[in-house]
Amino acid sequence: MKILNDFNFKDKKALIRVDFNVPLDEDFNVTDDTRIQSAKPTIIKILEDGGSCVLMSHLGRPKGVQDEFSLRHIVDKIEDVFGVEVTFASDCIGEEAEAKAAALQPGEILLLENLRFYKEETKGDKSFAEKLAKLGDIYVNDAFGTAHRAHASTTIVAEFFPENKCFGHLLAKEIESIKKVMEDGEKPVLAVLGGAKVSSKITIIENILDKVNHLIIGGGMTFTFIKAQGGSIGDSICEDDKMELALEILKQAEVKGVKVHLPVDVLAANAFSNDADTQVVDVTKIPDGWQGLDAGPKSKANFHEVVMQCKTILWNGPLGVFEMENFANGTIELGNSIAEATENGAFSLVGGGDSVAAVKQFGFEDKVSYVSTGGGAMLESLEGKTLPGIAAILD
Repeated sequence: MKILNDFNFKDKKALIRVDFNVPLDEDFNVTDDTRIQSAKPTIIKILEDGGSCVLMSHLGRPKGVQDEFSLRHIVDKIEDVFGVEVTFASDCIGEEAEAKAAALQPGEILLLENLRFYKEETKGDKSFAEKLAKLGDIYVNDAFGTAHRAHASTTIVAEFFPENKCFGHLLAKEIESIKKVMEDGEKPVLAVLGGAKVSSKITIIENILDKVNHLIIGGGMTFTFIKAQGGSIGDSICEDDKMELALEILKQAEVKGVKVHLPVDVLAANAFSNDADTQVVDVTKIPDGWQGLDAGPKSKANFHEVVMQCKTILWNGPLGVFEMENFANGTIELGNSIAEATENGAFSLVGGGDSVAAVKQFGFEDKVSYVSTGGGAMLESLEGKTLPGIAAILD
């Protein structure tokens, strides 16, 4: 696996695929610069070597050229984060991009316009990738968030750098963190899977059963398992067509010696609203007209006990409707437990959109070992798939 430190970038132009798909407000101000901050170690290393950087990224899902998705809106923020002046090219290929890349001096940064202004990017077009390849001497992929897509800038462009390609620090760290959980994890290994639907987690569960000792199942998908086992779940969310599958998962886990921990009680509400009436009830005896929206006190205590005995922890998905303050406590307490286990020496990896959002919202970012930057890419890695953007560098 070729990484950044295998290269000296002195007098070299690094063509770097970054993931600067950041949220903007209506005045085009960046509202969360995490993805820009995440690329900083890679870019600083290259500049300090005496190299220069050509940055390519997408922003949003434009239909052709749309000014609201122009990367020029984020130039100021990139300059703030890196402390270096950034030149902007109003196209990502062609004469202007080539001239500005050719003029780059050591220590300088060029940002190319949104790759997705060209449909050739998402189609993985080879001639488009070749035009991008002209802009650098060494290709660096540091965009985990798009590594599961076989796009021109994430996968195809690597073909034009047979020897001169590597992972940036961020992408290398993502690969190492997933490997640490899926292959090298110190036992006992725990996976916490939450979220609304069993269907979105089936392949993950099937792939990780051989790798974990404990599995906590929480969030909305709890109720598919509970109903499948004959429990009464009231008006709680349930995928009736996945009940047989839930029982099959429990059977597989038993055969493989994996201990599955489901909630034993829930905080139920008489409406899907933060202002609803609530009561704590047995998870198998939720009254009609009521729905489980968070883990109950006994469940939280049980989960804490499980977390504290594990040395490697994967957290993917919340335990309740954390977006509503009154149903966030289960997710917050789980975060506290994982933070405590991490402080005691466990390795903890958080990945997948909602759990990452929860970790940021409740201030756990610096209290876990690693927070993944890629939602879909993270999930596909956990499903055991080889991501095209990673395979392209390993080839």
